[in-house]
Amino acid sequence: MATLTHPADTATALDRLARHYSVEVTAKDKKGIEAARTMLRPGTEVFVANLPNDSMDRLVSACTAVAQGGATPVPHMVSRNTASEAELDDTLRRLAGEAGVTRALVLGGDRDDPVGPFNQSLQLIETGLFEKHGIKDLAIGIHPETHPRVADEIMHPAQPIKVRAAEAHGLKVYLVSQFAFEAQPYLDMARRLRREGLTNPIRVGVAGPTSAAKLIKFALMCGVGASLRALRERQELAGNMLSGETPEALLRELAAAQAAEPELGFDSVHFFTFGALDKSVEFVEGLR
Repeated sequence: MATLTHPADTATALDRLARHYSVEVTAKDKKGIEAARTMLRPGTEVFVANLPNDSMDRLVSACTAVAQGGATPVPHMVSRNTASEAELDDTLRRLAGEAGVTRALVLGGDRDDPVGPFNQSLQLIETGLFEKHGIKDLAIGIHPETHPRVADEIMHPAQPIKVRAAEAHGLKVYLVSQFAFEAQPYLDMARRLRREGLTNPIRVGVAGPTSAAKLIKFALMCGVGASLRALRERQELAGNMLSGETPEALLRELAAAQAAEPELGFDSVHFFTFGALDKSVEFVEGLR
C-alpha cells in the first residue's frame, strides 16, 4: 500500500467522494421522497428500494415522484421479488416510460423463497430486458463484510461474473457497497476486486446520520456485525456514528486511503438514510 498523503490531499479526495453522492429511500418512504424532491441538487441519484412486500406499482410511483422533483431515480430490481419475466419486462417498460429511468441497481434479494423463477441477480441481467428498455448504467451490489445469507465462497466468485455479463449486454457497470463502520473491510473488498481484474468505479456505502437504536438494528439485519463490534475499540468512530451524528471520520479514512492508493477506485459515496434522508443531505452538503 502507498504511504499516506498530505492532509491537503486527503481533503481533496474527501471533496471528490462527496461531490457526486447518492442517497437511498424505500418506495413507501413518503417523507424521504418528498425530501429528495425539495432538498437534492438536480440529477442527484436516488436509489429506490424494492422491499419484499412492495408492489411494482409502488416502485414505479416512487421513482416517478423522484424524477418529477428533478433527481435521478435508480430502482432496485430484485430477482427474488420478481414474479416472472413478463413482470420484469412490464416494470422496466413503465419505469422507463413513466419515470425516465436509465439506470438501475440489480440485487438477488434477502427473502428465503423467491416469488418467481429468479433467485440470482445474474438471471435478471441475462434476460436482456435492461438494455431493451433503455437502461444504460447498471449498479451491482458488493459487500465489505460477509453477506448475512450468502457465504463469501459463493458471493465473491459471482461478482466478476455478474459484472462481465452486464458489460457483455452493453451496460456500463458501477459497484455500490453495503455500509460498514470501519475502513479496513472496504479496503480489503476493493483490493480483492482489483486483483480479480475488475476496474469498475466503487461507490462506498455509508450509514447516514440516524438514531443509535435504528443504526444497530439495520447493521445486524444487513450483516455488518463485524465492524459494528470493532466500534468498541474505536471510540472516536463510535462516539460519532452510534450517537446518531455523522460518518465523517470514516469518510476521512476512506478518502485518505484513496489519495494514497488511487487504484482502490473509490469515486463517490452512497448514503443509507434509514428514513432520515434530510439528515444525510444536510450532512453531505455541509461537508462539501
